[in-house]
Amino acid sequence: MGNLTMIKEFVLLGFGSLHGSQFFLFGTFLGIYIMTLLGNVLILTVTSSDRSLQTPMYFFLSNFSFLEIWYTTSIAPKMLKTLLSGPEAISFAGCVAQFYFFGSMAVVECFLLAAMSYDRYLAICSPLRYPSVMNLHTCILLAGGSWLGGFLTPVVTVTMTFQLQFCASNEIDHFFCDLAPVLNLACSDPGEVEKATFLMAAFVTMVPFLLTVTSYINIVVAVLRIPSAAGKQRAFSTCSSHLIVVTLYYGTLGTVYAIPKATQATALNKVFSLLYTVVTPMVNPIVYSLRNKDVKRAVQRLLSGWKHAMKIS
Repeated sequence: MGNLTMIKEFVLLGFGSLHGSQFFLFGTFLGIYIMTLLGNVLILTVTSSDRSLQTPMYFFLSNFSFLEIWYTTSIAPKMLKTLLSGPEAISFAGCVAQFYFFGSMAVVECFLLAAMSYDRYLAICSPLRYPSVMNLHTCILLAGGSWLGGFLTPVVTVTMTFQLQFCASNEIDHFFCDLAPVLNLACSDPGEVEKATFLMAAFVTMVPFLLTVTSYINIVVAVLRIPSAAGKQRAFSTCSSHLIVVTLYYGTLGTVYAIPKATQATALNKVFSLLYTVVTPMVNPIVYSLRNKDVKRAVQRLLSGWKHAMKIS
């Protein structure tokens, strides 16, 4: 058994046989990855440079954009390599690192989305108390707690997962080191790992999700009490972008992890995994920039400033 557990590397099988379409998919996903980086870097730039966006809402948005850059970067480069070269080797330590960082970023995202919904709840339901409650100290505590909690939470389950004995094969039928494909390779009983992961995942997804839902229920009730239609529209416009992002994230995440493994086709699992690991991080900055007038005006000011600077030079 000692020899059976000495796996030094895994092989990511990626998308299997693509029948000549790998170059098209490579170009598509490379374009999506570049757009994700550019979109989130643009939001980071405007929220840090434009004084009108120096508010708690955009403080959390800048944290969210920074997260999205690393969230997709933990997956996309290896995925792109599997599209070009087929099955791609990844070291045992590299698989552990990818598994850990992706899991950590996913947990941070759950916590940050809950913090952002709480910020919108205070702004709409308690506007007079909002400046005193959601001050810089509170913002740093909420954001810092989200990051710290995200990086600490997966430690136990990641450690338990990679202490299993892997002897059946080293081929992971996925484009990244995800939980289910890794556990499929274990020749020791993964039951305890599955139980621990389920409890951890239930806590880090359901608690923030319920807090987000509670916040939006109170927001809807408060908005419906506003007498004028213009006032309702203005109030709801401040949180509509966040609501779309929450729906996209939990919708795709739930589709992959809530459906029992036995009823999931591997190819379909990969498609839904692509949605929340690659596509959604690209959509988020588009949603926030196109549906948010403050961000659009800040981007226009930034671009006009760059054009003016280029003319002078």
